[in-house]
Amino acid sequence: MAAGGRTAAALDAWIVFEDEAGFAMTPPRARTWGRRGQTPVVRVRGRSRRRISIAAMCCYRTGERSRMIYRPRFHLLLRGARKSFAWQDYRDLLVRAHLQLGAPIVVVWDNLNTHRAAGMRKYAADHEWLTIFQLPSYSPDLNPVEGIWSWLRRGPMANTAFTDPDHLTRTLRRGLAHIQHHPELIDGCLTETGLTLASDHPKPIRKGQ
Repeated sequence: MAAGGRTAAALDAWIVFEDEAGFAMTPPRARTWGRRGQTPVVRVRGRSRRRISIAAMCCYRTGERSRMIYRPRFHLLLRGARKSFAWQDYRDLLVRAHLQLGAPIVVVWDNLNTHRAAGMRKYAADHEWLTIFQLPSYSPDLNPVEGIWSWLRRGPMANTAFTDPDHLTRTLRRGLAHIQHHPELIDGCLTETGLTLASDHPKPIRKGQ
């Protein structure tokens, strides 16, 4: 991560971590209260073919309020239907982040095939405001966005019997809006990775190094 931090400092850029997750009608399980000897049961309706994917970005720059930017994608669980984001979807999200942040961005994400698509690589090469770094393989613990998914599943979504896909969508949007209005949650997700932005040396470093 040091290389990405040095690049961000040189460009006066935001460091932007990206990840994606899928959500369906089945609620995540979490701890709750119940009568002694009786296991709490959350009853849900029949399966829905609608699914929501979210691509989210945690955005950090020394001296700035941390931000979270996201893009939803709705799709049906049908044979042959695309179940994930295309590289053009990621491109559009990056453009949106660049416009909202008003500065160059250094994107850090995993080695998903779509992230490494030829179109995505060419777009990055053609635009000076965009620099991309890949996380090491099998290292979700270094991505703050994983903390966003964990908070959603343990918080507003936990043990919730969604009545229909619209109920699921509203719950997700409310949860994401809450995070956007509480930058301390976004900062906490970075802290959980063991990375930090030092004001006198603005690059991510692992604690203990």
